[in-house]
Amino acid sequence: MGDLAPIAFDIETNGLGTGAIITVAGLAFELGDIVLLNTAGRAADEADLEARLSTHADGRVDLRTCESERELLLELADVCAAHIDTDAHYLTAYHGETWNGGFDLPFLRSTCVERGIPWPFPDMAYADMLDVIDRFDTNDTRDLVGVYDRLIGGETCDPFKDSEEAVDAFENGEWEALIRHNLADIHRTRELAVLAGDYVPKSDFRMKNLAPPR
Repeated sequence: MGDLAPIAFDIETNGLGTGAIITVAGLAFELGDIVLLNTAGRAADEADLEARLSTHADGRVDLRTCESERELLLELADVCAAHIDTDAHYLTAYHGETWNGGFDLPFLRSTCVERGIPWPFPDMAYADMLDVIDRFDTNDTRDLVGVYDRLIGGETCDPFKDSEEAVDAFENGEWEALIRHNLADIHRTRELAVLAGDYVPKSDFRMKNLAPPR
């Protein structure tokens, strides 16, 4: 959008109720992806997973395994500080945070509060793709997969039919399938952002800054 390049963000969780935790956090850049996996202390062959996952992406997948949610949050903050240029990038998600709701950013914000972790997106521009797709005729389709299939289409690396399967994958330690689901969603979101950047007026992106007021 404009001179800013989109970075797509998406999280996976092991549920929605009290005590739910972030299991995966993914960021899709123009030239590759960074994915943080919370193994909850279980084993994961990072190098082998990274090599296999890269076959499902246009660029390289940089996988970081973390043993806890707190470690994942700290790693996310480090990744954002090292790889995001707030003068060149804007963050996007699909129903990540809209004017009347959203999932990913509110969940992340509450989790950071609970863990005592600073907000990882200081001074970061944000536009939600759920708002932007209203500028296309999607025949009342609103979900990410449906909108992507209608406007762009094509095969993705998603092994699941819905996000509930990602909960089971985390519980069973099926790391590759879980991460592939996250990769598919951040790739869909970023491709929609690129498409919208070619067709939708700047003013309709409803851009905001994620920086807290102090």
